[in-house]
Amino acid sequence: MEETGIGIWGVPLAILAGAIRVSTPFIFVSLGETITERSGRINLGLEGTLVFGAMTAYAVAVMTNSPWLGVLAAMATGAVFGLVHGWICKWPKVNDIAIGIAMMQFGLGLAFFLGKPFIQPAAPHLPAIQLGFWSSMPQIQAALNINVLFLLGAALAFILWWAFKNTRVGLILRVVGDSTDAARAMGINPDRVRLLATAVGGSLAAIGGAYLSLHYPGSWNEGISSGQGLMAVALVIFARWNPIGCFLAALLFGGAGALGPALQSVGVTQGYYLFYAAPYVLTLVIMIATSSPTRSLAGAPGALSLTK
Repeated sequence: MEETGIGIWGVPLAILAGAIRVSTPFIFVSLGETITERSGRINLGLEGTLVFGAMTAYAVAVMTNSPWLGVLAAMATGAVFGLVHGWICKWPKVNDIAIGIAMMQFGLGLAFFLGKPFIQPAAPHLPAIQLGFWSSMPQIQAALNINVLFLLGAALAFILWWAFKNTRVGLILRVVGDSTDAARAMGINPDRVRLLATAVGGSLAAIGGAYLSLHYPGSWNEGISSGQGLMAVALVIFARWNPIGCFLAALLFGGAGALGPALQSVGVTQGYYLFYAAPYVLTLVIMIATSSPTRSLAGAPGALSLTK
């Protein structure tokens, strides 16, 4: 009977486990980008921040034997990348998107150059919580082996959703994002708010990179990210700049990314590799579905470059 149960639930459980593992970087990058875009600025450089954060976390974890020090170091470097991006973009006639692409290439190149000595050494991994201890089925145990960062990301999504609506900081962020002139009339410095928002966004994106190198897949190499930083921008638009929506959309993206490995894990030997393209197809579909020359994006901050 147990073998029958395993056969029936094998693919759904594998997709659930994969969705949780794959979604965590999306959660942190999308939440960081949500904060940045809520201030009226778009940061396409988060792919570079993600990869540089992965390299930094892994290198520091190798040298200190502490994965948490690696995460903190990644957050610091992510904040620095965000500050540089924000400082450049505050100048007149500077294009957010062009600077983001330049920062992405800079982050990728610097990570590959500085990270070469750390490809071989093994780093300690981030801890996980075994919530499937009550079951004897390996599939359930694997699906419910939850990394701490996933739980922190889920909690952060709800905290940000509440903070945007109920705190002074959230109100300032929304005012700056909707109208630069209105913010100045209220005595708020839009450049300073956007600078800080971009720094916080970069710091969160770097946590996603730390997760990649210190948990899943749990190593450092030059192909560690498959465009998650760029896909997260589409995810934010899909979620309509809502942190809880970002969390749910990240699970959707994670589930799409887990289709191929899930089919492979239950013995499908032909055609499963086509499903590895599912996240990219989903990103393309979302961008097409949310694009329109005649209507504005619902929920989009008024000062955001995408709405101009």
